[in-house]
Amino acid sequence: MKSMTRQWWARGVAALLSAVTLGAALAQELKIGFVSTERILRDSNAAKAAQSRLEQEFSRRERDIEALGNQLRQATEKFEKEAPTLSESQRAARQRQIAELDRDLQRRRREFQEDLVQRRNEELQQVIERANRVIRQIAESEKYDLILQEAVYIAPRHDITDKVINGLNNAR
Repeated sequence: MKSMTRQWWARGVAALLSAVTLGAALAQELKIGFVSTERILRDSNAAKAAQSRLEQEFSRRERDIEALGNQLRQATEKFEKEAPTLSESQRAARQRQIAELDRDLQRRRREFQEDLVQRRNEELQQVIERANRVIRQIAESEKYDLILQEAVYIAPRHDITDKVINGLNNAR
């Protein structure tokens, strides 16, 4: 019985050593790269251009919303000052106007945020698609076996984010 246990033990150790040796051989042959999507979306010219387009597209609406907010604030302050001297019907009418102005402001803010988020997602998706094309080109030209975009930890020697950003910046 002891000899059988020793045989199984020896076979297990031999299998483990074979697996470690095979794994080490495969790891030496495998070329791995890593790309930080966050850095691409922050540092590439394409991402900066997308941000600039969004700012241009939404700046007028943002100013309009700010103006409406100021108008509401001024109307509220004016009402608070004049409320003691207003008749009940005038006070109720002003309160309705202020409430309507507030609802309009809230609606516009909500629509603005929804539109901005949708457009930002569209723009970022375009940048990511372009980056993925550049990543594929780099992978094919430099013979990478695997390129990851999300990882808990990656050794700096595997990080090819700068190559991707340069490829994006130079591509048209």
